[in-house]
Amino acid sequence: MGKNDPRHIENTPEFKALAVNKGVEQPSSVNSDAVKSFLKKNRKLLLPEEYVNGILAGDIPLLSKAVTLIESSRAEHQEIAQEIVERCLPHSGNSIRIGITGVPGVGKSTFIEALGGHITSGGSKLAVLAIDPSSERSKGSILGDKTRMEELAGNPNAYIRPSPSAGSLGGVARKTRETIILCEAAGFDTIFIETVGVGQSETAVHSMTDFFLLLMLAGAGDELQGIKRGIMEMADAIAINKADGNNIEKADLAKTQYINALHLFPLSESKWKPKVLTCSAVEKTGISEIWEMIGEYHKNTSYNGFFIQRRNEQAKYWMYETINEQLKQGFYQNPLIRKELARFEKKVLNEEASSFAAAKELLEKYYKSR
Repeated sequence: MGKNDPRHIENTPEFKALAVNKGVEQPSSVNSDAVKSFLKKNRKLLLPEEYVNGILAGDIPLLSKAVTLIESSRAEHQEIAQEIVERCLPHSGNSIRIGITGVPGVGKSTFIEALGGHITSGGSKLAVLAIDPSSERSKGSILGDKTRMEELAGNPNAYIRPSPSAGSLGGVARKTRETIILCEAAGFDTIFIETVGVGQSETAVHSMTDFFLLLMLAGAGDELQGIKRGIMEMADAIAINKADGNNIEKADLAKTQYINALHLFPLSESKWKPKVLTCSAVEKTGISEIWEMIGEYHKNTSYNGFFIQRRNEQAKYWMYETINEQLKQGFYQNPLIRKELARFEKKVLNEEASSFAAAKELLEKYYKSR
């Protein structure tokens, strides 16, 4: 500092005994190397049109990045994701969407690989997705399936996408449906949606697919006892897997049982009579017949108008589901509600307020706070 610097009067002639020297310059508190590393790891997001152009060109890495945005819960990611979905929508819809579910141990992974290999060998492009609202707890199966389905995972005409992280069934299902749109826009003409979780996930898969395939086992005893009537009614076909070796006779017996059971259900709106076939995913027998049957279903329902009617009904259904999901999310993420929820929960548990009165008051607070 200069002697006449007004900021330091101690350097003026009146204070000859004092002198203040300029301090040692301190290093920056920001580590520039760490910043560069951070920016490298968190590369700038692309513009929505860049993702869309990549998807339409069949760029799989860009498709995966766009799907990651769909699965993200961050508001800024969701904004970009919704724009990508909107732009891809006119290029979607040109596929057959197949739902696949089955009892534990039925061999879904092996079956999907066998059928997927058959489909892609004919020049088709296949995307395998999953519905799993409980992956965090059960770790799902498709994450393991990706390593088990080695042939399909390395197939240039196949795309296997692990399930979204744990969340509400509605939220996970909506994200899966939006992923279907992106996969179709990327040129995938066959989509498999596998149920990984149990319970209501079959209904979610049924609400976004054209054909619903139920995989079953023979020889497990009381086959018909272990399956819900609702799932049987949803099935467009039943495939009895592991029909090989000593199990062939049991598979044929189970086939007869299922055919008799399906006769008890009224004819569906599609006018399609559900079929029962046997197959061996390991030996790859009966696989081509299953694919031919799906083709027959597609042809029949396209001819009688049910195929497009079902797609339209599903689109309407998902509009309402999305509204419900967004309203629910908005309510629980509201700062006032988050603050008040525990207090009202305590009131209900202490019988100071009924469940209905507490819910009504919370909703009133929510609407007033907006």
